[in-house]
Amino acid sequence: MTGLDLSIGMCFDRTFPAGAVTELARRLDEGGADELWVIEDCFYTAGVSLAAAALATTERLRVGLGILPAVARNPAVTAMEVATLCGIGPGRVIAGIGHGVQSWMAQMGARPSSPVTTLEEVIVAVRRLLAGERVSVAGRAVRLDDVALEQPPSPPPPVLAGVRGPRSLAMAGRVADGVLLAEPATPACVTAAREQAGRGADDGFHVAVFSALGIADNRDEAHRAMAPWLAGLLADPNPGLTALPWFDELVDRFDAGGTDGLAAMPADRWTEIGPIGTFDDALAHLALLAGSGVRTVGLFPSAELDVARGQLDQVLALARAVR
Repeated sequence: MTGLDLSIGMCFDRTFPAGAVTELARRLDEGGADELWVIEDCFYTAGVSLAAAALATTERLRVGLGILPAVARNPAVTAMEVATLCGIGPGRVIAGIGHGVQSWMAQMGARPSSPVTTLEEVIVAVRRLLAGERVSVAGRAVRLDDVALEQPPSPPPPVLAGVRGPRSLAMAGRVADGVLLAEPATPACVTAAREQAGRGADDGFHVAVFSALGIADNRDEAHRAMAPWLAGLLADPNPGLTALPWFDELVDRFDAGGTDGLAAMPADRWTEIGPIGTFDDALAHLALLAGSGVRTVGLFPSAELDVARGQLDQVLALARAVR
């Protein structure tokens, strides 16, 4: 029992068949996990409908939308759908909204000329609507004329910005209830994100992160299994890696030894990157996240559903252990 102030959940991978969401949600709910995060990536499964199914078949599980692309729906519709989810599961919804992958937005003919401005206008409008306001706005990207929800949720759910870059994080600090940081959300990345958002660890700003889960009885086995995943990230490193003070060492190790070189990293390096190694290593990673101000951790399982079903027991064990 670690007594960490963390909510622990599992992510519903975009590759999973939609029908599996009720099975996994029930198991998480009955087993004592805190959350399920449904992933909306184009062009896989849709987050709102997955969330509705998960909420309707559980009693206490919180469900996070991770994440809705800001331009895929009109903000009035986004607010209406989030409010509807809140009606299905009162107090159990976390709304994540982000830029969306810009190449996917271009495929839909919806790529904005200014993603940061667009996301800011969308988040502001959605939060105002969820708070029960009547909204008229003529912005650069959002135009609403006397719009109000007939059934606004009370209280309104937190709206998190799923962002990474400094300008986007600064915007999130101004207008969102928190941020959702994609994996790998290292403690150094979380600290940098808070600084860029201009928010402290004790000011109510909700920091949620996704973390790739890789637990095995044998630590070396876990590192070998996760080395290809880490190598894939190094092809286009995100702030979760570049914020590491030893990022250059990581690149040199991969250049010299490939995935074998990554697998042979010291265990404490892997513990910084994610809940990877033994069960105790995973707990140590969660403790580092809690120390950096994280409130919510969505654990990403394998993209293979049968493997993920087994990992769900690990998620439940971690959820129990942090209490």
